[in-house]
Amino acid sequence: MNTPLLFRLPLLLAALLAGLPAHAQAQAVGMSPADHDAAKARIEANHKYQRNDCGMQSTNVKDICVEEAGARHKVALAELQYGYTGKAADQLRLQVVKAEAAYAVARERCDDQAGAAKDQCVKEAQAAETQALAEARRGPPKGEAKRDAGPARRDGEYKLAVSKCQALAPDLQPACLSTAQRSHGRR
Repeated sequence: MNTPLLFRLPLLLAALLAGLPAHAQAQAVGMSPADHDAAKARIEANHKYQRNDCGMQSTNVKDICVEEAGARHKVALAELQYGYTGKAADQLRLQVVKAEAAYAVARERCDDQAGAAKDQCVKEAQAAETQALAEARRGPPKGEAKRDAGPARRDGEYKLAVSKCQALAPDLQPACLSTAQRSHGRR
């Protein structure tokens, strides 16, 4: 059965953004400059092919397809660079690029909605990006204990909770806001 590209793209993007594949990291370590340039050329060619493939779509489906292709391209280039240098700064850049790419795709998907649902979707995408960026900058957890992501993550979670409360009926909002404030240490 031939599944339409539209239904495969979210799965492909999720797999791509899930983490740095071990085989890509192992292949790239010790890569010569010529191999690096060849890999970069393959990434560029793949990106061009994926963008052309999006040309068959229309409306926001095409916009989402183009955004996903761009996200995969940016992540692939960041993975290549990190694999080539192995520097901690490039690893951080890779994580930031993944967070920003996921946000851009999520934001584009929000365009399918309208009104309050679209606003809520955008707020959730922003909160997810804020949390991912905070986790990227925090670094990997040490040992078994996870460190707190800090104020940026807490603020993002609180803002998301408040926006969900604001989407409720007016008579339910005060109780929801009170619960959000209590659970996020705002009182």
